[in-house]
Amino acid sequence: MKLPVALTIAGSDSGGGAGIQADLKTFAALGVHGTSAITAITAQNTVDVTEILELPTTLIRAQIDAVVSDLDVRAAKTGMLSSAEIIEAVANAISDHAISQLVVDPVMVAKGGARLLRDDAVEALRTRLLPLAAVITPNLPEAEVLLNRSITTLDERRAAARDLRDLGPRAVIVKGGHAGGDATDIYFDGHEMTELTARRIDTPNTHGSGCAFSAAIAAGLARGLDPLAATREAKAFITRAIESALEIGHGHGPVNPAFEASR
Repeated sequence: MKLPVALTIAGSDSGGGAGIQADLKTFAALGVHGTSAITAITAQNTVDVTEILELPTTLIRAQIDAVVSDLDVRAAKTGMLSSAEIIEAVANAISDHAISQLVVDPVMVAKGGARLLRDDAVEALRTRLLPLAAVITPNLPEAEVLLNRSITTLDERRAAARDLRDLGPRAVIVKGGHAGGDATDIYFDGHEMTELTARRIDTPNTHGSGCAFSAAIAAGLARGLDPLAATREAKAFITRAIESALEIGHGHGPVNPAFEASR
């Protein structure tokens, strides 16, 4: 049996709700063999991140090289890349291996409020990694940091999508989960601007939603979908994963990428 292969380059969440763990669950749920390059180990649960250990950039690069040298990686995604040095190492690896189907989730803050991206790494993210991306998936606070301005209205989200695409990615999704009303994401690929809307689900259990959403896009790209089709599929997938979110722990419970197996 053959499956398309996808690679996640991200941090490990010891609570199993986000990061590498959420990505691999999502890949499996969407019919893709998941591989990984771990950038950091976190001591984390549904409440807080208590410790972070960044892995050496040589080891991060070695993980990527080992996977790509043996397996036919069709798409990749990035999550937690906490330092400028890690971003530089990952960007070099993506370029050297000519991985064109890259989804960049510009992870900055955990659900519990812990900072996962250093302030001095934002510029490296802007200039080194975003231009390599097929798709980027910032939420509103992340888009505000990347553009250094406030984004509140729907028109401002549309303008943000245009301006973010000017930074180099081939397509941008400005997620609307932090706004009011329905969860409306803005997709822009330089030609077509599309609004993807789903009803807002009233739950605090959304830990890992950004990870699973970006991983679902990468899974679609690995299976040969075009970016907009992969995004539509991912939007439907994450809506169901949030609907089936797990009520575990004492904080923000995780979304459930394995919702089909949980029925």
